[in-house]
Amino acid sequence: MKIVHITAGAASMYCGSCLRDNALAAELLSRGHDVTLVPVYTPTLTDEDNVSQHRVFFGGISVYLEQHSALFRHTPWLVDKLWDSSLALKLAARSSIPVNPRLLGKMTVSMLKGEDGFQRKELLKLISWLKSEAPPDLVTLPNALLIGLAGPIRRALDRPLSCTLQGEDLFLAGLQEPYRTDSLQLMRSHVSEVDMFVSVSEYYAEFMAGHLGIPDDKIEVVPLGINLEGYERRARRASGPFTIGFFARVAPEKGLHLLCDAYRRLRERSELPGTRLEVAGYLAPEHKAYLQGIEHQMSDWGLGDEFHYRGVLDRAAKIEFLQGIDVLSVPATYDEPKGLFLLEAMACGVPVVQPRRGAFIEVLERTGGGILVEPDDPESLAEGLRRVESDSDLASELGHRAYDGVRKYYSVAKMADRAVEVYKKFELRNPKCEILAV
Repeated sequence: MKIVHITAGAASMYCGSCLRDNALAAELLSRGHDVTLVPVYTPTLTDEDNVSQHRVFFGGISVYLEQHSALFRHTPWLVDKLWDSSLALKLAARSSIPVNPRLLGKMTVSMLKGEDGFQRKELLKLISWLKSEAPPDLVTLPNALLIGLAGPIRRALDRPLSCTLQGEDLFLAGLQEPYRTDSLQLMRSHVSEVDMFVSVSEYYAEFMAGHLGIPDDKIEVVPLGINLEGYERRARRASGPFTIGFFARVAPEKGLHLLCDAYRRLRERSELPGTRLEVAGYLAPEHKAYLQGIEHQMSDWGLGDEFHYRGVLDRAAKIEFLQGIDVLSVPATYDEPKGLFLLEAMACGVPVVQPRRGAFIEVLERTGGGILVEPDDPESLAEGLRRVESDSDLASELGHRAYDGVRKYYSVAKMADRAVEVYKKFELRNPKCEILAV
């Protein structure tokens, strides 16, 4: 099958959506499918071989300039290449292109207006390039925040189009009014222009069907999958400090403050000298004060020496980090649609303790690789962590289930199998769409 897969770069941040899109494209390419992974906004950052194109459409600098100045909405395309180059975008990414939804309300609305928005010129560039290439069997959008592109692309190419659903609601919730309401209304208005929606979890499929008004027969689930290369089972330690890990963006919605509170409660009721709370993940400039507040709180509790922030980790360092912890917990304060960090930890045989919400429920019920606790409740979280710490047989059993469960249900091969199964439905609906044998 020939697929044009659009993916949204996230500047200098390792983004779960980028990792998912790249892993799926790479796996489909390895099976003989003709996949072109096309970045928008910025080049993508992955911790695996990056199979995306070097050219970036809707370059973050152009999108910003066109939003704020009518002059740049009419500059010649040749001139735009000065700031649309990969080098210029990478330099801008290092300066932290803003991704805070509180600052991006007007731009979000404009992008959702598609050909009627301020970034119309960027849409024409993308369509011009698409029409210059061999016609694809399918075009996929990376999320519903880009659904304003659906209608113009479908009309220009006369080809089916799908849209992935993988976390748009959190961004929408962060928008200020009236942009939040306007954005949601625009997204709903474009649903009919998409042939099929692909959700990364069963929870999110149900939620977004209601949130956007997507008919049941237009939404499918393709669960996340990860490339398991290098993910070996962690060695069980006979001694050493009990180590709790947190691996995700360091932001209030990911719940690090709840984990620290639970850690304090756990330490108060147990004699565990040398216990540690190890943290790693992207820290946005606007959340530095959040982390500093946590570090000060841990010090006030007399636990400062047991708390360590390790920063952003590449693939090798990530796997080493995960293999060095006894349990992972990311007690998100919202209904997480993906939970990629769970799969990465469990792929190393690390049990997890997670709130009973969002996609966490289906992942843990399917794999049996962890414990579900009450959401937003540090006491319940502390009890879950205590069970793993105090019962070595339980910890071992959870770890084995986690390791085996990810391989059975959440490998990149399983994700690709399901994706092709879903894409075959386009063949039935669209005679121009021809699926290659797998």
